[in-house]
Amino acid sequence: MPYVPMLPPCSPGDWDDDRRRRRLRDTRLGHSPNAGPARRTLARIAYLLVPLVVLAAQYWSWDVAPVREQLALTQPRIHQVHDAPPGALDTAVVDLVGLGNLDATATAESLSALSEIGQVWAVEYDNRGLDTAVVSDLILERAGWSGVENIVLVGHSMGGIIALEVAQHLYEETPLEVTGVVLDCTPVDLHAVRAESRNAGEEMLRWAGWIPGARESRIMRMSVEIAARQERFVVPSDRWYLRIDTAELRGVIEEVLRDKILSDDAPSNGMIESQFRAIVASGAVDNLQALADERDDKARPAMVFLRPRYAPADPVVDVEYTQQILVDQSGGPDGTLLVSKLDGIGHANPIEAPAAYNEAITRRILPFLDSRPGATETNDEGVAESVVPDGS
Repeated sequence: MPYVPMLPPCSPGDWDDDRRRRRLRDTRLGHSPNAGPARRTLARIAYLLVPLVVLAAQYWSWDVAPVREQLALTQPRIHQVHDAPPGALDTAVVDLVGLGNLDATATAESLSALSEIGQVWAVEYDNRGLDTAVVSDLILERAGWSGVENIVLVGHSMGGIIALEVAQHLYEETPLEVTGVVLDCTPVDLHAVRAESRNAGEEMLRWAGWIPGARESRIMRMSVEIAARQERFVVPSDRWYLRIDTAELRGVIEEVLRDKILSDDAPSNGMIESQFRAIVASGAVDNLQALADERDDKARPAMVFLRPRYAPADPVVDVEYTQQILVDQSGGPDGTLLVSKLDGIGHANPIEAPAAYNEAITRRILPFLDSRPGATETNDEGVAESVVPDGS
């Protein structure tokens, strides 16, 4: 028989509730003479975290989640903008816009002279992000059921980088004939982007990497857009603090809300990030080299570079830098490069200067594409070169 110790009988005091509470208090976690300050600090931190957690939950549920659901329904499209003349139904001109833009339809509508080359299509990007393979497949599919055999790609600013990638895919992997690629003030790499614009883009990438939901947040987009316009409402002052012109600030807020936040045509934060990353990771030189390689079954695509005649007129891209890269890769005695210098334009702005662009298309680009490669007069670098004055 096992040993069972004899315990003294229990008294009523052993079941006293006050004694039980004292025992629980004396043995609770952190109970020691030195734990008091630590407990109070932790309690204060917990109180401070409560409103932050509430704000984070509201930010995610009211700002990020609805935009994410909306973007999930977007997809890339090709819009028919201009019809082709009877003799050019087998050719399509595909227009692609640049950084901060989503749909090329308005730009293509301003370039009515493109219809002299063929039917004009405008690409609307998927607002979730940029995928050149998807764009290439869309063009191939549309060409298949439209009876199109020849493609001319037109890229404005960063859209030129997309145009080069798409052109290489179509040139190397499809039966389509890539007649030409028109680059409008395109930065062939990040070094071609002027310092101020380059710094703004890099800052955007940092914010997108640090803040959860930044790729969808309307609050984040509004803050960045307002900060980018601060020179309009921040008044120079000799004092230590900044002075704000409240009327101008109110106008900036209304403009950002109208054009960047509430507009259905405004690109998402993620789309802009994806576009800037395309510039950062640009393989434009590789694309140019691939398009310059001769293929037995295809003619090399003609390359056209549109730029302001006066280089500083483009505040975003160093067009002289881009031109030199194009000369190195696509120029030379057997080159296929036309550089067309336009008066009255800035950075890839055909909507603001349609006369200059349409004149260049009619007088220089169309004849150059028809006579490719190298049937025009060239300069010492083997590059066809023209100066097209605004409206002349």
